[in-house]
Amino acid sequence: MIKIKISEIFYSIQGEGKLAGVPSVFIRTSGCNLRCTWCDSPYTSWTPEGVFMSIPEILDRASDFPTTYVVLTGGEPLLAPNIEDLSHALKNAGYHITLETAATLYKVVTFDLASVSPKLSNSTPWERDNGRHAEKHDCQRLNFDTIRRLMTGPDYQLKFVIDEPEDIAEVDALLLELEDLDPANVLLMPQGVTEQELNAKNPWIADLCKQRGFRFCPRIHIALYGNTRGT
Repeated sequence: MIKIKISEIFYSIQGEGKLAGVPSVFIRTSGCNLRCTWCDSPYTSWTPEGVFMSIPEILDRASDFPTTYVVLTGGEPLLAPNIEDLSHALKNAGYHITLETAATLYKVVTFDLASVSPKLSNSTPWERDNGRHAEKHDCQRLNFDTIRRLMTGPDYQLKFVIDEPEDIAEVDALLLELEDLDPANVLLMPQGVTEQELNAKNPWIADLCKQRGFRFCPRIHIALYGNTRGT
């Protein structure tokens, strides 16, 4: 029987992106090929944990909640063996699927919205864990071919984590590598794990969005629940 290592399945409000505010089931796989220094789910990357669940078990758990919106997230869900089968099963069950991915890997999965999060250099863990993952992370964090392929799906958003004003130059340079880009599909999101951190960055990030026609991406779940697992 096909099984997938799942870190957690929970029901919450989508806090980021085009579907912010929509009640959604989050299916979080365990395992990641990157090691972002500010990762908000280290239990799926730095110290991956979870249990193996069959696809019927996952669907049964998702059906406990009153929504037809599901988010495949991680870690990196495209790293998970058999993620293709899970995505097909979810679509056959009538779910709208958001795929949250760093777009370093590609598999033929079924989705309605590709939420692509290319990692900027601010993600590289030069000072975390003695920097032992930094070079590998920095080499793997961008894959333009995969980003382009995901952009050809039904719908997409490019979500960038912004920590300092200087990060926008890196975003601008990255976007020059992509074609047929709608600026409204580019989202800038503040880096932070507390509402105070986010509020300090929100105004100047919003100004950057206004200057370029990008979409400002708040983190509603942190405002509602704090940086709490399972929310």
